[in-house]
Amino acid sequence: MSLRLNDTLSGRPKTVRSAPGRPVALYVCGPTVYAAAHVGHARTYLEFDLVRRTLEADGHRVRHVMNITDIEDKLELRARDLGMTWRSLARSEERSFVRDMDALGILRPNFQPRASDFVPEIIRVARRLERTGRVYRQGDDWMYRPPARPPGRNFPTGASLAAHAVLEPDHPLPVSAADRGEFMIWRRQEAPHPSWPSPWGRGGPGWHLECYAMAQKYLGLPVDVHGGGRDLIFPHHYAENEIALALDRRPFSRLFVHLEFVLQNGRKMAKSTGNLVSIEQAIRDGSARGLRWYLMARPYTEPVDWDGADYRRAVEEFESLRGTFGGWLAAGAGGRLGSRPVRALVEGVGRDLIANLRSDRAVARIRDFAHRLAGDPSGRVARGERGAARSAVADLERRTGLSLL
Repeated sequence: MSLRLNDTLSGRPKTVRSAPGRPVALYVCGPTVYAAAHVGHARTYLEFDLVRRTLEADGHRVRHVMNITDIEDKLELRARDLGMTWRSLARSEERSFVRDMDALGILRPNFQPRASDFVPEIIRVARRLERTGRVYRQGDDWMYRPPARPPGRNFPTGASLAAHAVLEPDHPLPVSAADRGEFMIWRRQEAPHPSWPSPWGRGGPGWHLECYAMAQKYLGLPVDVHGGGRDLIFPHHYAENEIALALDRRPFSRLFVHLEFVLQNGRKMAKSTGNLVSIEQAIRDGSARGLRWYLMARPYTEPVDWDGADYRRAVEEFESLRGTFGGWLAAGAGGRLGSRPVRALVEGVGRDLIANLRSDRAVARIRDFAHRLAGDPSGRVARGERGAARSAVADLERRTGLSLL
């Protein structure tokens, strides 16, 4: 079996493939660490955690990279409001983000590089772009203007831009530049702004170059799977892909995966608007285990409408389910059900996840199995089957990241 996912660029499902003898190269865009991560972020990293777990359960090695964006206007502005340096705020929020991910059972990436540590590599990428003759100066900014591309090589701009661009109230797209697909590669600025020496004077890099530089170093291009929330399609993933097309004559990724949003009050959860529930708050209101269960109950291709009451019910359901699994595997008199049904459960969940990461079907399958266990009057695993059944449940935990025991 091989994992299939929806490829946003081509608009059709694709099988995840890697070069022979090499691990699957998974690059996931990480957070901009200027404020607490919210439930929308939790969903993004949870879904790519399931991608990794599914590939590894299917026998594939995975090389997983996730960047930390610690050079950004919003980070700098919030640090100033708090009386902190941008670097100290970034490190504090990065630690908080890692704690949130650990609590949710999300596997740590093999590499987690910071943008601020990659500035020399980013400058080299910018100079290569400059040599294409498509970089021009606009005030204190150096912009890259891409050539026309055949349909299907990159995400469309111009009249089709609204189909995949997600505008933020404090970051409106300059319409003319967006239509042309232009993006910044360098901005001249001095301390206390983040600032490094460069061929264009002291300043800071454009956002999109960091992911290209990091992916090239740790994975090589094209990567096998790349993704994030749908709001990253334009301009970020468009720009990353354009850099790869310009410099390497090949796409950034063989497969682009984009998740639908977590909504609150009908609007996308976002730090920039304050319309959010932080991961920390959600865990306080319920549990990390329950939050994972709640978010897995919808496929990544559909939005999640955050509802506090539904979330609390999901937390209660999952704690009850854990009690059922734990009671079934406790030492005691033998019951009717042995290890074979739970092994069938594991295989079914594996099929659900391989078929476009249908975590909702996996959740329903686990729920139905727990109801079956709860209906067994003995409440215990069959005599002599406890070890094999526990092993199967542990396999289910590895595949899903759900803490069932």
